[in-house]
Amino acid sequence: MKIAILILAAGQSSRMGQPKQLLKLGKKTFIQNCIETALKSSCPNIYCVIGANASEISAYIKHYPIQIIENPDYKNGLSTSIKVGVRCIEQDDFEAVLILLADQPKITKSHLNDLIALFLKNPEKPVATAYQSSVGVPAVFPKKYFQELKTLSGDKGAKPLLKKLSKSIHCIPFSELRDIDTPEDYQDLLDNEIVS
Repeated sequence: MKIAILILAAGQSSRMGQPKQLLKLGKKTFIQNCIETALKSSCPNIYCVIGANASEISAYIKHYPIQIIENPDYKNGLSTSIKVGVRCIEQDDFEAVLILLADQPKITKSHLNDLIALFLKNPEKPVATAYQSSVGVPAVFPKKYFQELKTLSGDKGAKPLLKKLSKSIHCIPFSELRDIDTPEDYQDLLDNEIVS
């Protein structure tokens, strides 16, 4: 089954005050770490949606073997990046999409592979990540949900769809998962990296 990974990296990082995609963790930026994790997974077909600070971010990622998609509508929220990405993936005839955020630097190759493996066992149902009493992305959606992904609106991303499908999705826990939205979140991440 053909699965594509869709990395969402078009946000304006308004709460961070600087492009989150270019924050450093170790020697690499968030976006580079995310792409490299995805490339090491069992799914080598990577699409990355950029928008805010596109030329700056593109300079860091253009050498990777991925397809970069520009979202001109990024100011209208995360849903617009999902729409533009899913349209491309649909045109390229993929049967499922794994949606991943560039600001979740703790995500591992093995977690992505676990999501893909569980999905392949039951390819009719989405597989999502459970964390901190919530369910969200990274998540895999079969093609039958592409239409619904393309009708999402606002800045909530795929969460409303996962909530709607809560009775029919499989989940894999990932306790370390969290989005990095503010300078405090980033400092906390760095502090924990130093400790560990």
